Amino acid sequence: MNESNSGSLYAAREPIFPKRVSGKFRQLKWWILGITLVIYYITPWIRWDRGPSLPDQAVLVDLAHRRFYFFWIQIWPHEFYFVAGLLIMAGIGLFIFTSALGRVWCGYACPQTVWTDLFILVERWIEGDRNARVRLWNAPWSARKARLRLTKWLVWLMIAVATGGAWIFYFADAPTLLRDFLTFQAPVVAYSTVAVLTATTFIFGGFMREQICIYMCPWPRIQAAMMDPDTLTVAYRDWRGEPRGKGMRRRAAAAETYAGGETGGRRSPVIPVPGLAQAAVAPVLARETPGDCIDCNACVNVCPMGIDIRDGQQMACITCALCIDACDEVMVKIGKPRGLIDYLALSDEPRERAGDPPRPIRQHVFRFRTLLYTAIWAVFGLGLLWALFVRPEIDVTVSPIRNPQFVTLSDGAIRNAYDIRLRNKHGDERPFRIVLAEGSGLAVTLEGASGDEVMVPADMTALHRVYVTAPAGSAPAAADASPVSFLITEPVSGESVEVGSVFNGKGSE
Repeated sequence: MNESNSGSLYAAREPIFPKRVSGKFRQLKWWILGITLVIYYITPWIRWDRGPSLPDQAVLVDLAHRRFYFFWIQIWPHEFYFVAGLLIMAGIGLFIFTSALGRVWCGYACPQTVWTDLFILVERWIEGDRNARVRLWNAPWSARKARLRLTKWLVWLMIAVATGGAWIFYFADAPTLLRDFLTFQAPVVAYSTVAVLTATTFIFGGFMREQICIYMCPWPRIQAAMMDPDTLTVAYRDWRGEPRGKGMRRRAAAAETYAGGETGGRRSPVIPVPGLAQAAVAPVLARETPGDCIDCNACVNVCPMGIDIRDGQQMACITCALCIDACDEVMVKIGKPRGLIDYLALSDEPRERAGDPPRPIRQHVFRFRTLLYTAIWAVFGLGLLWALFVRPEIDVTVSPIRNPQFVTLSDGAIRNAYDIRLRNKHGDERPFRIVLAEGSGLAVTLEGASGDEVMVPADMTALHRVYVTAPAGSAPAAADASPVSFLITEPVSGESVEVGSVFNGKGSE
């Protein structure tokens, strides 16, 4: 193998130790983390009374009976289009937020981000902040290092087990499954599911972290098609921050610049920008005029992806905005305006370089692309709501028996057989009356029933054999095929449905 092909295509992971940071975006992430985790862990335990014969779990994917329960909504197998519609709406929702605000899903609500944030919080509680964790990583193994690592891994494992355990409760009655699980009476699939989810959560959140986003998730590659120069995303105002430097002399020169003093024989203008306390976009008039960035690397130290936002747009950036909080904190300390790193649109760069304020946020959010996505999303949503509220409470399927198509009785009458499938969506047993539309001249007989009614158990589907007979010499008996309509009524609610079919006579021989 020659030297050019000897290099590895995969770079070994460099450990990342994000530094603790405070600010509005960090607080927002904490709120989202808490809300999403509470929803995930608590939802299976919420009760919802549907009647004596139906499960009382508010959210339940009942695979055994092929049902999906969501509070007052019940989805049957033949109504899977509701689930497909919700998945489509979720995808379009990602398009809306990405085109308007970049990868906000990745930075705030993605499960990988949420659990990684939680694992990093545990790591910080046990091992300390960034500098302490770096020292511990580089230190040789000792009793203290082993104790801290084992403690951290044990807490991670407990969180991972709770994660996998919460997932299985969505597919069976939670209290019953918990009791069976702890007494080792649960199905094998329950234990295997918890084991797989525990392992993936422990490994992905604890050890792979940013590699999941970079190497395994397809969304960083798809997002490029969803974003354009008008998309608001986390970026660095290099025209304000460059050239960067360190030291009191540089900071003093910058302070004099923003005070309107002379620097290098030139006056740097103060440019008002809405939302900023002072100029944030002054162009660099000379190389000797320092920018606002003091190269403190605070933005790099807090980044969970380990990137430098000052290098420009990168696939690894999840737009978590922690670099904004870190940079704003430094800007306040050195007496500079916030917003050196901020949510901004790249299309505003020429305006800001020229000294003009950026366009209002609403112009970036409410534009043709985002409004089009929102309209499509709303059409799907309204369509699903309409279908949900107009769907009948009874569902009927009529299937003629094809072999044989008809039977000739001893008196010359012609009889056809049909399988009628009745679906009762109510929470109690209901009678169903099966008759033919008026004027057909045909007689109906229900197999196993003395009259024209059959009982269907609560929330069940029942199959019944029905016979339709045409007298000898009648038009339906002599014809090739005659239309026939079944009228199925549920007397309790008064709801009825008419289903058409075909009656085969002697002419079809």
